[in-house]
Amino acid sequence: MSQIPDFTPVILLTGFLGSGKTTLLARLLQDPALADTAVLINEFGEVGLDHHLLDRIDDTMVMLSSGCLCCTIRGELADAIKSLQSRRARGEVPPFRRIVIESTGLADPLPVIATITADPVLKHHFRMGAVVTTVDAANGRDQLAHQPESVSQAAVADRLVLTKTDLCDPEGIEAVVAALRVINPDAPLMMARTDTLDAEAILSERPALTAAIDGFRCVAAPSRTGVGSAHGEDVSSVSLVVDGPLDWTLFGLWLTMLLNRHGRRILRVKGLLNVEGADTPVAIHGVQQLVHVPTHLSAWPNADRRSLLVFITRGLDPGLIERSLAAFGLLRDPLALSSAG
Repeated sequence: MSQIPDFTPVILLTGFLGSGKTTLLARLLQDPALADTAVLINEFGEVGLDHHLLDRIDDTMVMLSSGCLCCTIRGELADAIKSLQSRRARGEVPPFRRIVIESTGLADPLPVIATITADPVLKHHFRMGAVVTTVDAANGRDQLAHQPESVSQAAVADRLVLTKTDLCDPEGIEAVVAALRVINPDAPLMMARTDTLDAEAILSERPALTAAIDGFRCVAAPSRTGVGSAHGEDVSSVSLVVDGPLDWTLFGLWLTMLLNRHGRRILRVKGLLNVEGADTPVAIHGVQQLVHVPTHLSAWPNADRRSLLVFITRGLDPGLIERSLAAFGLLRDPLALSSAG
């Protein structure tokens, strides 16, 4: 059993109704590598985990054959996690080193992420590890076009898992993948039916943002992508490459004001920044109004010292971000700007 980390990572497994979250989770939990994992599930869903049960601890908590601890969530998520933390500290449950939360299909991921990062108790014991999103190949494109929750789930994903590809022809799969790449250009995408799924890798923490500029991508697409809500809110991916060091205080003020004003329409932001006075790059990552603690990377990969920002937006003019950055005097010499939407 691995040592309990100072900050236990929380992995969110999300995806729209019927996208195969529970089926994927049941498959992954058969791997002994996840023996030191606690699982929180809102509902057992169509495909229950009962056939993997080994021992019942109480009426909400069971031990799975892999050694995982599995609970149903009753009431507030924060209370469920705090209860697990207390029981682990008292030795009443196995010393798990990660938590996996399976959300309901209609859930926006933001409240879960906010609970982990902002709760005054949880933030001292847990950290947001990664978001894994399942997408139904047969129905995914229609859901991305008409269900705002589906768009949000795909946009914040650190890993995408495409399910039910056996029910979709190759052209349909390509269409879903293309739609996903407009919303989320660079999350690793796996095929649940044909790829070998490494449970430990899928449910591991989000890797640190790479220091390589080409680790970020922005997909170019026609002005109307056909991806958005039923109300016509288009999804766009926008990247800005900026030459010259950035004033960290001024940049922080700009980003705070931008997210305060437009946070609901900025699904995700990532950045690799050349900050004045820093010898190595600073990586930033945020979901709507929530921005994770910046990471100071150990080194630049090469002589390129440009800053790169990537935004995934919904119903927001991509040019507004560039104009606001320029208005703060931060977009000194824009070397590249690409957008979709």
